[in-house]
Amino acid sequence: MTEKRLFFFDTTLRDGEQSPGCSMTIEEKLTMAHALEALGVDVLEAGFAIASDGDFAAIEAVSRAVRGPRITSLARARQQDIEVAARALEHADRSRIHVFLAASDIHLEYKLKITREQALEQTDKCVRLARSYCDDIEFSPEDATRSDPEFLRAMVATAVAAGATVINLPDTVGYATPAEYGAMFRRLREQIPALENVILSSHCHDDLGLAVANSMAAVEAGARQVECTINGIGERAGNAALEEIAAILHVRRDKYPLEHGLHIDRLYPTSKTLDQCISFSPAPNKAIVGNNAFAHEAGIHQHGVLANPLTYEIMTPDSVGVPHNRMVLGKHSGRHALAHRLSELGYKLSMHDLEAAYHRFIELADRKKAVYDQDLIALVPAHLRHEQERGDGVRSIAEPLEGSVA
Repeated sequence: MTEKRLFFFDTTLRDGEQSPGCSMTIEEKLTMAHALEALGVDVLEAGFAIASDGDFAAIEAVSRAVRGPRITSLARARQQDIEVAARALEHADRSRIHVFLAASDIHLEYKLKITREQALEQTDKCVRLARSYCDDIEFSPEDATRSDPEFLRAMVATAVAAGATVINLPDTVGYATPAEYGAMFRRLREQIPALENVILSSHCHDDLGLAVANSMAAVEAGARQVECTINGIGERAGNAALEEIAAILHVRRDKYPLEHGLHIDRLYPTSKTLDQCISFSPAPNKAIVGNNAFAHEAGIHQHGVLANPLTYEIMTPDSVGVPHNRMVLGKHSGRHALAHRLSELGYKLSMHDLEAAYHRFIELADRKKAVYDQDLIALVPAHLRHEQERGDGVRSIAEPLEGSVA
């Protein structure tokens, strides 16, 4: 890796919003745009200007209100799309027009009904037109990973010659494997010397669950922009999740010694902002921002985390903006976790009392999916509960059993 800076291109407001249940009003888009600005993204794709009056208005509003990131609009390789995108971006401090055209034969034949030669002519004409409105132009050969390699090379070379400053190679349908995706970047860099003066970008979908892995393979192969969304929302199975890529860079700096502009302690708050703007939250087991990402139920894990969080956490919760880790008490929990939570509730049990309470706890946890604090308090011997209620303090004091976690 030569260049040390990786740029984050966030498309939550465009590709992310295309996901069912993720539509946002202009006000919600502005709220999300300000959250992304605070997070420190480099490029903010605010919408697809020609798609609707609402998208145009949202891009225009974001362009007026947000001053940190570069604001971009998507545009098909058509004159009207590009002109409308340029108008929507007029008030941005820094703007980019993102032009795309299908590169795969299946898209050219069945969707666009044009030949390869026509596609190359359209690429040249439309990138030049976009460049007449804006000095920063991104070009995406749609469905790059299912395109003929030689035609893909010709299309990318045409776009660069016409003035594209960023070349994005999208895995539009989530088809590629990491080895294949990285090899595509390496091959094009070898075939087109002019790419040395252009930023290469990845854009990956998660149809096979490989969006983040493919994005990192692209970075290893020389991509210096990653296109992603908060919580990984997006078409079908979603896009590469921004928070996962950011966490990889943070935890595995030995593998990816790259600088970036993100404030990673804003990852969780930004995720929660998105929750409020759309109709659903991430799955509980979602990496980094899911409710269970820093939760522990297994007794061995709880014991380790209580002794030293790094035993089972490769990053601290606060490093990504999560308030704290969470001990979930259930049938897999051990004595240490039970004693710890009872202590937090004001009850410190002797070894004998803890042992009795623990066995009652396991019997209860086998019957209930969730064990609540009131359930735990009911396990405390009556004399200790009475002393706590009278305000006399905890009488029976002893350390929990050492070395027992089962």
